[in-house]
Amino acid sequence: MLLSSHVAPRAQYYPYIDGLRALAVLSVLIYHLHGPWLPGGFVGVDVFFVISGFVVSASIASFKGQGIWQFLAFFYARRLRRIAPALIVCLLVTAILTALLIPSSWLSAENQKTGLYAFFGLSNFVLAASGRDYFAPTTDFNPYTHTWSLAVEEQFYLLFPLLFLAWTRGGRGRTWSTALVAGALIASLGWGWWQSRTNPLEAYFLTPSRFWELAAGVLLYQGLSRLPEPTAWSGPVRFVRGAIGASSLFAVLAAFAMAVPARFPVPGVLPAVIGTLGVIWSLHHHPELKGLHRLLGSRPLVFIGKISYSLYLWHWPVFVLFRWTCGLDDLPTRAAAVVLAFALALASWRFVENPVRYGTHLARLPHRAVIAGSLLLVALAGWGADVIADNQHRLSLSTVSRNPDVWYPNVAPADAEDPGCNAEPERHTVAGGRMFVYNPKGCVRSGPVSPSSIYVIGDSHAMAYEGLLKQYAVHRATRIYAYTNGGCPFISLQPWRDLDDARCRHYTDAALGDLRARLKPGDVLFLPSLRLPRFSDQWIYFGEEQAERQMFGSRADAGRQRSVAFAVATLRDIAQRGVHIVFEGPKPIFKAPPFRCADWFNRGNPICAPGFSVPRSLLDAFRRPVLQSLTSIGEQVPGVSVWDPYPILCPDDECHAWRDGRPLFLDGDHISGMGNQLLIPSFTEVMDTRLGMPRRAAAR
Repeated sequence: MLLSSHVAPRAQYYPYIDGLRALAVLSVLIYHLHGPWLPGGFVGVDVFFVISGFVVSASIASFKGQGIWQFLAFFYARRLRRIAPALIVCLLVTAILTALLIPSSWLSAENQKTGLYAFFGLSNFVLAASGRDYFAPTTDFNPYTHTWSLAVEEQFYLLFPLLFLAWTRGGRGRTWSTALVAGALIASLGWGWWQSRTNPLEAYFLTPSRFWELAAGVLLYQGLSRLPEPTAWSGPVRFVRGAIGASSLFAVLAAFAMAVPARFPVPGVLPAVIGTLGVIWSLHHHPELKGLHRLLGSRPLVFIGKISYSLYLWHWPVFVLFRWTCGLDDLPTRAAAVVLAFALALASWRFVENPVRYGTHLARLPHRAVIAGSLLLVALAGWGADVIADNQHRLSLSTVSRNPDVWYPNVAPADAEDPGCNAEPERHTVAGGRMFVYNPKGCVRSGPVSPSSIYVIGDSHAMAYEGLLKQYAVHRATRIYAYTNGGCPFISLQPWRDLDDARCRHYTDAALGDLRARLKPGDVLFLPSLRLPRFSDQWIYFGEEQAERQMFGSRADAGRQRSVAFAVATLRDIAQRGVHIVFEGPKPIFKAPPFRCADWFNRGNPICAPGFSVPRSLLDAFRRPVLQSLTSIGEQVPGVSVWDPYPILCPDDECHAWRDGRPLFLDGDHISGMGNQLLIPSFTEVMDTRLGMPRRAAAR
């Protein structure tokens, strides 16, 4: 965590520490602004870890009280006064702005949970469990991602006092404390080395593999404290120390420029950690190294170091909110984001950090009162952020959040004539994926539940039909079982996405096994999935050329042949059991996500520039190989048919993501709630025929 320059009342002040902080926070800021400008800038956080271990040790080393409880109260009161106020203000303001400006989507799915856990120093657990790598572009859209490092440091503080307590007793206690810290450092370093190879995501975000970095700063302080007071140094010794300091600083700066995510944090972080230790060792109590002291103690660097904690807190949510609204892709928006981040950091430092840390009235409060009040404030703030998130649909400035039935495919309109009737899904887990059962409940008009059922297996595009499936379930009194796993299509005709992906293949095999045990003659197996290469995703435009390379050519043709062979082998047995198999024909795909561009504050975002219409002739060319493959499957597997929503979604020569001012699609290829409603009559007709339902009005 970025600690302020004054580590304790009346403690000696070392300007070079703030200079190091400034370099670290600026490297992080530049990396987050535009990674290619400083590819290793993310290791600035590791520099902070080392500094924090050193400074927090120095700040409590002079503790003279008696007893562990008095020491713990002293330590945690100081830490809470230092950490909590600025963090709480930043998280609450970010929660409000997030509710106002960021609509719910897959891209923002982890945001609310990450923010809530950040109040309690646990956000790194959410990020480690999300499956989203720190270096993945999707991480750039979570305004709380940066709190992982604060969580690591806060968790370090749970163990640190127990390791350091003996130090305050002097004598042999110092030896014991040093031995404990060294043992913890070695254990954490070994764990981090192993985890960096076996589970890089957890190695990056979780404390056990990061603990050693803070412990290194603690151990350096203990080692320097046990040395005799420095005296005048001869020229050669001074030169050697200065050379070590300069080379150490160079190692830190080189790490900012050249560190890479591979094998991170261990051994990738070692140059930055060792360099930081070398700089502190060289300069601590050695004012004779005037050149390095003047460089790191310069007024601009010292000032940035003083506000570094607040700057670290504020820069990331500012950058993320820019990405969600006007974008962060050109020099003017980047300059504006940096100016705003500095302005908020200055305000936080001036009006939140300093008054709480140095206010005379607060300084008189007993340590236990500070701890109890801080914890109560954290709990209330976390509750407030949760209330804000739960009321996003009321607070939001976004038309997406205010009109969920139009935008979100999982919303099904209630039936005014049968208000108790619903098919809200029962959720189950199958091999890491989800299985939803849409079972009509409380329905008066639809009659008894049909003996035949519909089974669905696919990726997120299967779940994009949730509103449609709910409507059919209640209006036709039919149970629907949907097996879905995001990113894992079924018979996508692009085998590298399903057949060659071990995770997806494991899920597919398990889902097939489960539904085979349930299928019976007369049931329908519906197979919706993304079968075209994307032009865009929720955060990026890939381009038409990339899609063409994936769709056409000898490699794509060979892949489709493999997929057809797999489909025939897999579906033939199911069809022979009297099950009707219905493929979904490829829907239109678009080059920009409508939900990212629906409001006045985000229409100018560069993600919107490719537009929301695509020539039908282009999509026809992309669809042709897929339809030919589905025809080939149908020729070899009796009872296979295709339900094609394409003519309904694209009736003209130009396919549009909007119709009459309302969205047919949520993003570049998932249909919206309105799209679901538009397709219900066609879907109902096809399913009624397969299930042998009597002809009647389609569900609406």
